[in-house]
Amino acid sequence: MKTRDKIIHASLALFNEHGERSITTNHIAAHLGISPGNLYYHFRNKEDIIRCIFDLYQEHLTAGFQPYENDEVNIDLLVGYFDALFYTLWEFRFMYANLVIILGRDSELNQLYAKTHETFLQRASQILIKLKQDGVLDIADEEVVPLTDTIRMIACFWISNRLTHQADQTQITKSALYEGILRVIMIFKAYATPSAKQTFLRIEEHYQQLAQQQVTDEVA
Repeated sequence: MKTRDKIIHASLALFNEHGERSITTNHIAAHLGISPGNLYYHFRNKEDIIRCIFDLYQEHLTAGFQPYENDEVNIDLLVGYFDALFYTLWEFRFMYANLVIILGRDSELNQLYAKTHETFLQRASQILIKLKQDGVLDIADEEVVPLTDTIRMIACFWISNRLTHQADQTQITKSALYEGILRVIMIFKAYATPSAKQTFLRIEEHYQQLAQQQVTDEVA
């Protein structure tokens, strides 16, 4: 792996573990065993690194939320979308923890974020429209985009909400993220057609088991 890529991935790991605000470029250089000058050869500052991390974030969104093209909707297909949401939140949790602050100090990143999520909103809306056409969701056409945006808001601010309302919790856990996924599934259940209701109940049970197992692992 090239030094530039090592810096990006090491920064992502450090930001996730310790919080972006507490990590400086000197911390990143020391973690990698390189000089600060070597790091600055590749990146001007920490914001420059975060923008490159955002490129990885965009790749996750693009890969994980492609509209499906066949007419066969099964549990594996739907779980694939929920898993993609979970792993995007987990892999980039530092960003979701301080989204407003990070975007507020970097106008370039703010504009990029807005464009990225407009694209995501369009793609996710296409998925919901297809689920409606295939008899999975019962939703009016004019409600598709608002519902998609509501799901986006829950996902984007679930982490910061948890950290805000739990003063004794300074780091997000996988079990907390599974709770967020279950909230999203709750919305889908409310819009599920009678024939699809059981499918979402099974998916809900699947993530409840994952959440409980994660709690057990975190306590152990």
